[in-house]
Amino acid sequence: MDSTWIKTTALDELKQKSRVVVRHEGRQIVLFHANDAIHACNNRCPHEGFPLSEGDLNGECVLTCHWHNWKFYLKDGSNLYGGDQLRVYPVEVRDDYVWIDLADPPKEEQRTHILANLREAFDDNAYDHMARELARLQHIGCNLTEGLVNAIEWSYDRMEFGWTHAYAACADWLTLHDEYEDDTPKQMACILESIAHIADDVLREKRYPFAKKAVIFREDKFLSSIEQQDHKLTIALLRGALKDGMSFDKLEPVLARAALAHYNDFGHSLIYLTKTRQLIERLGERVAQPLLLSLVRSFIFATREDQIPEFSDYQPTLENWDSAAESRVVPQMQEWRKLGISKSLALTASYAKTETQRLYLALLGANAWSLLAFDSHQQNKTEIPISDNIGWLSFTHGITFANAVNKICSHYPDLWPAGLLQMSCICGRNASFTEPQADFMNWRVGGANHFYQAEIEKLFDHGFDEFIISTHRLKTMLAAREESNKDLPEDVERHLNASVNRFLNSPIKRKQVQRTVFQAMKIVARDG
Repeated sequence: MDSTWIKTTALDELKQKSRVVVRHEGRQIVLFHANDAIHACNNRCPHEGFPLSEGDLNGECVLTCHWHNWKFYLKDGSNLYGGDQLRVYPVEVRDDYVWIDLADPPKEEQRTHILANLREAFDDNAYDHMARELARLQHIGCNLTEGLVNAIEWSYDRMEFGWTHAYAACADWLTLHDEYEDDTPKQMACILESIAHIADDVLREKRYPFAKKAVIFREDKFLSSIEQQDHKLTIALLRGALKDGMSFDKLEPVLARAALAHYNDFGHSLIYLTKTRQLIERLGERVAQPLLLSLVRSFIFATREDQIPEFSDYQPTLENWDSAAESRVVPQMQEWRKLGISKSLALTASYAKTETQRLYLALLGANAWSLLAFDSHQQNKTEIPISDNIGWLSFTHGITFANAVNKICSHYPDLWPAGLLQMSCICGRNASFTEPQADFMNWRVGGANHFYQAEIEKLFDHGFDEFIISTHRLKTMLAAREESNKDLPEDVERHLNASVNRFLNSPIKRKQVQRTVFQAMKIVARDG
């Protein structure tokens, strides 16, 4: 007799009681007798553990859990309302006793089943259900990152305008996942937050298919098609590159130029590019095509802030980069304080002959100072123009974009002028919304390593409903930590760490009811 079968209760006893709970090696299984048939299933509801032996079984073999009215078909364990399925077991009657088979299905069959259920949870944006399916995946010994790979494949063509913060957050959560290799709950939290953010971003979104045509890749044509916002041709060129076996390493230089061709989406294009590398390196080539297709789509549809009047000096300053340079001493971060966009650009260009890393560090410090000096009362203003809608997250971009500039421009030095000037754009844009002095003393950080470790620990139970908040806390912390671990000038490092401390430990107002009403009424009153 197969060792996975166990003898349970006498058939007569089951008939008399109609249901019997069997306990075996920590497991509870409930037997039902109804309509001359015997059924066996886990006694704990897969939703929240309510004992199913207390539920109702109708004549159609449908078992109802009274805790949340979930209903399961006992012949196969399917959930009539969707959601977690119930584990059922084969039964046999032998010598007037009921036997049940506790054998687990083959691992591959379980894996396929769990991923199918994870997909259902993903499409429903059901956070708790996604967590349970990941726990099941881990329980059978599978790598949790497989769930994330699948989530990318389920979502990349459901983002109408390409990449969102969700994919960027995945890269940073994976960094923490790998740092906590001996802590399974924290690793699971990293994957859960990654998948759930993606699910939230594509909830109820239809598919936006990518054209299948591939044409021979040419770098100049690719850049031109992005400039012209020609989605069909750009995707065809990218597919041509991938068809010819071009790796991310080969594509990165042209993607970097595309990301910095304009002040794209307040710098998000460049940030997303750096995260693409991280994800492909960590998750493998299986995610390369979907991530690149979505990334390039985001480049095509990115807003180009340098084409609005506020940033009109950006392109002329970039074109005259070398001619604007002066013979100047080492730049200091405080020089950019309270300078508007045009003056900030001009000051940066005047240091064009300075060593780029020195200039970079000064701008990093200037953006850190701005974050530390943000006038948080701006959050409570209601009767302001839309152009003044600025908050904590806008200021954190000065840190995360700087980190991306350092990574990309260090590899492709000819892009430093664009990267540095775009850092200046962020600094100049934020200048109007800063206090005259930054409150350094109240937010100073003692030991940087201890500070970041403590704040990262808080991330695993962050408590924020909006993924955009937890994501910005995550990416700002990791970007600042990476920069802080380098040999920074003392004043830059002190202000960088203090600014992150202030951001992480200050109230953030997100929903602006009265401001939204005021701005809506102004627009309608003006234009009808």
